Amino acid sequence: MSLFKIIEEVPSPETYMYLREASKMPPRTLEGAKKGLGNELYSVLLVDEEANETIGMGRIVGDGGTVFQICDMAVIVKFQNKGGGTMIMNALMEFIEGKKIDRAYINLIADVDNFYEKWGFKPTDPESKGMYLRTKKL
Repeated sequence: MSLFKIIEEVPSPETYMYLREASKMPPRTLEGAKKGLGNELYSVLLVDEEANETIGMGRIVGDGGTVFQICDMAVIVKFQNKGGGTMIMNALMEFIEGKKIDRAYINLIADVDNFYEKWGFKPTDPESKGMYLRTKKL
């Protein structure tokens, strides 16, 4: 069994693209990754210490005071369900909790069931409805 570690680092655009693909997440453009990466509030990478390979990531975007959005939670498929995703989420939540901001809104789009609930996340409905819109090339 591999040992994982968390490092506070922003992925390179190439690593970002690779992790999304290897985690079976919807693709983003390299152009978008180059523009967006480095603008987050916080970012971590999950590293397999044995192979010294980056195998996961998680990021927080937002304004740093009223809204925090957890995004790009990714763990390469062959390493899923081995505790790495929990390590990533723990690091992200520790960052937010360390800000000690009352009544900030923390949101995310959950692509898996029964994972984020252990940190207190719950569906927004019926109080509100989560929605999205994906841009298209013009």
